[in-house]
Amino acid sequence: MDILHLIDRLEELFNNSRPIPLTHSVIVDEDKFLDIIDQMRISVPDEVKKAQQVYSQKDRVMAQAQEEANRTLQLARERAEALVDKELLTQDAQRRSSQIIDQARMEAEDIKAGADQYALDSLMGLEAELERLTTQAQNGVQVLLQKKPPVEKTPTETMPQ
Repeated sequence: MDILHLIDRLEELFNNSRPIPLTHSVIVDEDKFLDIIDQMRISVPDEVKKAQQVYSQKDRVMAQAQEEANRTLQLARERAEALVDKELLTQDAQRRSSQIIDQARMEAEDIKAGADQYALDSLMGLEAELERLTTQAQNGVQVLLQKKPPVEKTPTETMPQ
């Protein structure tokens, strides 16, 4: 279940709770409240799994870029070897193979840079979303803690020793 939906349900439960007269406190259905909290605990690992998926996609894109670069380099080497076999074209073949290798390296670097940027953008978006969710959860906890009645001391705790 989506964490934001659970937070909305928690807020709805709070808004539908009965107020205690002359206080800022409300009566909340404990079972419903604890049920939503349990669902939130289950949902948070799903958000972490999504982050791991984004991170693994970065690795997959990087691996694909590396494979493409290797294929391009291998093709460049094969083309260079074919040209070297012809004596009259030896110098031209060497120059052309260097160009192909340089171009392959530039393409590989471009692909790697694009993959890194994609992963960075995805992870930054996920980080921002997780921070927002953490802030909402912390605010909810603070609200609930502020509304929690203070613990009364027993007479033995208040007597000086």
